[in-house]
Amino acid sequence: MSRFESSIKQIPYPQQAVYGNISNLENLEKVRDRVPEEKVKDFRFDHDTVSLNVSPVGELKLRIIEREEPKCVKFETVQSPIQFYLWIQVLPVDDTSSKMKLTVEADIPFMLKGMVSGPLQEGLEKIADALAAVHYL
Repeated sequence: MSRFESSIKQIPYPQQAVYGNISNLENLEKVRDRVPEEKVKDFRFDHDTVSLNVSPVGELKLRIIEREEPKCVKFETVQSPIQFYLWIQVLPVDDTSSKMKLTVEADIPFMLKGMVSGPLQEGLEKIADALAAVHYL
């Protein structure tokens, strides 16, 4: 398994507010307008799952498999060309702000690792940036 981590993002909202939003995927409605339509199609979600068609990767479906209130939400792939896990960690900075980091652990075949690593790291960073820009209250 290969591990990829986003940079740590500062969020001007309390830890509990951020966790409350990311632990219920129905709140993705708040970021729907930030999803680039030229790269992402069929963006669907409910309380526990999110699915989308990402160009050129194909259909992805993720499901929440663990919630550790108020600090972590863990996802696994249900449908994906590559099996991976995603963690979103949220830690308090003070009573009014927090910080977030995303981690992906992926089962990437050795022959594909060179081609996939850069785009995966870049995508992870973009997701972290989008989540850091959300209004959580």
